[in-house]
Amino acid sequence: MIAALCQVDPVSQPLTVKPGKKIRWDDFDPGYRGHFARKQQAARETAENVAALADLSYRLYGQCQQSLLIVLQGLDTSGKDGTVRHVMNGVNPQSGLVTAFKRPTEVELAHDFLWRVHRHCPPRGFIGIFNRSHYEDVLTVRVHKLVKKETWKARYAQIMAFERLLVDNRTRLLKCFLHISKDEQLERLQRRLDDPAKNWKFEPQDLLERRLWDKYRQAYEEALTRTNTAEAPWHIIPANHKWYRDLVISRLVRQALEAMRPEFPPPPEELAQVVLE
Repeated sequence: MIAALCQVDPVSQPLTVKPGKKIRWDDFDPGYRGHFARKQQAARETAENVAALADLSYRLYGQCQQSLLIVLQGLDTSGKDGTVRHVMNGVNPQSGLVTAFKRPTEVELAHDFLWRVHRHCPPRGFIGIFNRSHYEDVLTVRVHKLVKKETWKARYAQIMAFERLLVDNRTRLLKCFLHISKDEQLERLQRRLDDPAKNWKFEPQDLLERRLWDKYRQAYEEALTRTNTAEAPWHIIPANHKWYRDLVISRLVRQALEAMRPEFPPPPEELAQVVLE
């Protein structure tokens, strides 16, 4: 059973909201950093968590009985790529699958919206990471009016049924919304313009998306609220401070894997009789 209320340290704000209650952005401080004043104070624990993922993911792969799917959602510059780089580098390379969902192709658009997603879900023994996900079809699609309202409205129930199917088939879901402020997004976009090494990350479309901030806010609040379930709750991650974001997510991933209790399968009985010559 997943706790309805999860705290990342003794004085932290809640990361989750009880299913059935409204999730509002203003109830979560994107600049929150717990009792940590500086990055260095959190770095040690983050490193310990990342190191623990190596053993846990290896055991998960060896056991080959269950899987973990990590869903990363957030506005532009919220840190989805950075989370993959800094936190998930502890995952056993044999068992880690990262999928970045871009604009759907013509083939993908010819199928139902979950078709392209389901085929990338992690098989047993693997950890899957979605950089954006099926939630784009109730977020971007809604904001840009790419389908009719009744179409994206119906998708909330379809998403919950899909996630229930995954859970029933031994895939644990860890859904993280990377929460940044509008001012922090502006600073990060400016750094992409100012730093030649980051110019490649800047896209003019980001400025157009920024103008739709309030519409995205409404879309996210409804999507998070409607799909926040006991078996697949949303975790609201304070992401203004990248180092605190990494600490929180490394904790959550470690806790999820430890709760799954992956163990190596027992050796065959005849192994004890094997003699190498």
